Formats: sequence, structure tokens, C-alpha cells
Amino acid sequence: MPSQSKILLLGAALCSAAFAPLAHASDDPAPDGTATETSGTTLTGDWGGLRTDLHEKGVDLSVDYTSELATNVSGGTKKAVTETGQVTVGAAIDAEKAFGLKGGSFQASVTWRRGRNLVQSAGLDTLLQTQEVYGRGQTFRLTEFSYSQDLGGGLDIKLGRLPVGNDFSSFSCDFMNGSFCGAPIGNIGGDFWYNWPVSQWAARLRARHGSSYAMIGAYEVNPRNLENTFTIGHFKGATGVLIPFEAGRKVRLGATGLPGLYRAGGWYSTADADDVLLARSRQPATLANEPMLQRSGRYGGFVMLQQQLTGHYEELANGETRTTKGLSAFVTFTQADRNTARVDNQITSGIRYLGFAATRPHDFIQLGAARTHLNARAALHEELTAGSPISQGAEYEIEADYGLQLTPWMNVQPNVQYVFNPGGDKRGHDVVALGVKTAISI
Repeated sequence: MPSQSKILLLGAALCSAAFAPLAHASDDPAPDGTATETSGTTLTGDWGGLRTDLHEKGVDLSVDYTSELATNVSGGTKKAVTETGQVTVGAAIDAEKAFGLKGGSFQASVTWRRGRNLVQSAGLDTLLQTQEVYGRGQTFRLTEFSYSQDLGGGLDIKLGRLPVGNDFSSFSCDFMNGSFCGAPIGNIGGDFWYNWPVSQWAARLRARHGSSYAMIGAYEVNPRNLENTFTIGHFKGATGVLIPFEAGRKVRLGATGLPGLYRAGGWYSTADADDVLLARSRQPATLANEPMLQRSGRYGGFVMLQQQLTGHYEELANGETRTTKGLSAFVTFTQADRNTARVDNQITSGIRYLGFAATRPHDFIQLGAARTHLNARAALHEELTAGSPISQGAEYEIEADYGLQLTPWMNVQPNVQYVFNPGGDKRGHDVVALGVKTAISI
């Protein structure tokens, strides 16, 4: 089976490379994969003009599918091949065009996740997923149902059903390893910070001035939101409120003004949480044989730096910028409190180069590296529970990808992942996984 899986993945990568030249330059999409027009940028086209007609009336519809195929060539308890995927159906409504409500907009999205996970199937025992699109239940979810309103004077508000990582500590999912996808705290502290595709009742207020902004939010902490059932929202079961905050500034680098975004923020959750080591008597729980000590609140902070280093970019109508060619880099650091977090901090970094000659302007190559640290207090609890030292510390993740823009609506991304010290256990067998991530705009 291992040899078959290698042949399957290698074949997919080679086929992708072979057919890449068939993409027509006239059909090329925007460099980040987003469509500037409906015609030619989606698999199903303009639906006989319906999409364009709806857009003119203020309604934009989208359907996207992501598939992630992976196999482990080393590490784990057995060899496996797994595939997991996600369908996202979204709608954005310009309230001024649709209803005459100036400065307002509605956003809704429903997701469906399916498939199997390599970490579980192959017994990899890693702290983070090798297939980021897997998780939170393979089920339908209402991922967002929100209303935003420009209040004037640089203020705007958003409220409804929201994933906290969409606004705070947000990060794109260009890689396949979970270390580099979504808000980092949601990956290492997912029992109270719910990233996509989970939503919760929430409100967010933002103030902008020039190139700077600051925002604060309030998000319901409710474990029922993690249930594998489709619901508009729960009205019982909340255990507290998550209060995230963030400030950032857009910067321009060098003579050509290459764009960057520098951010910092933090959070406080009012929900009680178990101490990772101590019992109620403040003795190690394994020695006291008592329930875990309850901590009243959780907290932490983060810093995120993103910067284009070379090449070219374009200014978009909404005031944002988009890289059209060149090298970009990112660095993130996230620190959670050591009383309650099993994984207490993470550092990630990476580089991405977009644009290879005139024939492949939207292909990219990228490299990411991360260090995910297991809290020493949590490691001590696990060692005491096991009755012997288990040499726990940090897990290191590395991923390299090549992104092939085969058509304006399809990107195929072969990748290789290397995980040192899986689970933070220095005695563990390192993991090497091969994968292919495919994204289709339907």
C-alpha cells in the first residue's frame, strides 16, 4: 500500500505539471485566486448571466471546494492514505444596492466537511493536523451569518454568528499543515477560541485612522457550538465570553512602497478552565487524586508580521493591495497562559514567491517552518500520569509547496511536510508526509 500511495501522489503532481501549460493567459485569475469577473473565473461560469445580474443588484454568490490528499512515507504506527475535503457556499449582500441601506452588508456561509484524517488513520500523534481542512466534525455548519455597518468617522461594527479567527489574529490557509492556517491561537487553544468553520454569537467594533486600526470583540464561549449538528445558534450552554483585541498598521517598505501589515493583540476568556497540573488542593493532580484546580479565566497575546520584500503589487478598489509578482514573508508568535494551556506557545515563519516567467505568472512556491511548544506544566502532568519521563518539549513542522494555477478556477498544490518530535515527544519517530491540495472555485 505505501508504494501505491506514493505512485498516486507522484502521478497527480506530474499530471498537474503536464497540463499546466494548457491554461490560457486570457483566462488568468487574480494573483490571489479571487475573481475580478465572474465569467471564466469559475468552473460553472456566469450561469447564463445570472451571477452578473445578481452582482449588479448587490448579491455575490460563491461555491468553493478544497480537497487535501495525504500519505505518510515515514513515522506513525502504520502507513495510510487519506483524503478530506470541504465545500463552502457563501453569499455577500451589499445592503445599499439591495435595500438602500448605506454602509451595510450581510455575509453568510455554510460549510460541509467530509473525509478522513491522516494523523488519526496513521497514528502520527502530531500536535497539529497535516490536513488543515479536517476537523471540528465532518458535518454541515453555519459558519457565518453576520451584518456589518459603517458608522462613520472610521468606525464600523459587525455582529451575528462569527468565527473569531476571521477578524482577530486572522491568517490565510495557503499551506496544508494546520500550523500555518487560520488564527494560531485557534489551532493551539481550540477549546475556547473557535476558528473556521465554527461560529458563535459575537460582536466586533473596529476603529480605523489612516493606515492604522484597532478593534475589540465579544464572542460567546459555548462548548455546544462544537456539536456535530447543523444549527442557527444555541441559546443555552454558554460558559463565558471571549474578549479578543487587536491593533495593526499597514506599512510601506523601500523606495517602491512594498506593502506590509504588522499586528499585535491578545485575548481574555471569562470561562473557567482546568489547571493543566494542579488539583484543588494545589498539589499535582496525579498525587492528590482530586479534581483539577479551576482557573477563573484564560489569557494570552500574539504578534503577526507580513511583508512583501520584492516585486510588484497592485492597489485594489477597496484600499487593499495584492502582490502580482515577488517574494513575501511572514512571522507570527502566539503565547497562551501556562496555567490552562496544554500547548502554550507557537512560532511560525515562511516565505512565498509568486510568478514564474510570463508563462506561469500565478504559480507560486512557498516554504513554512513552525515550532509548537508543549507546556512544561502539562508535560509534567502527563509524565506523572504515565509514571515515567516521556521527554516532552516542542514539535517542529516544515512544509514546502508548489502551487500550480491550472485554470482560472483550479489550483493544485503538491507539498511535502516534515514533522520533528511529533507530539512534542523527543523520542517519537519523525513524520514525512506527501500531499496534494486542490482548490476549485465552482
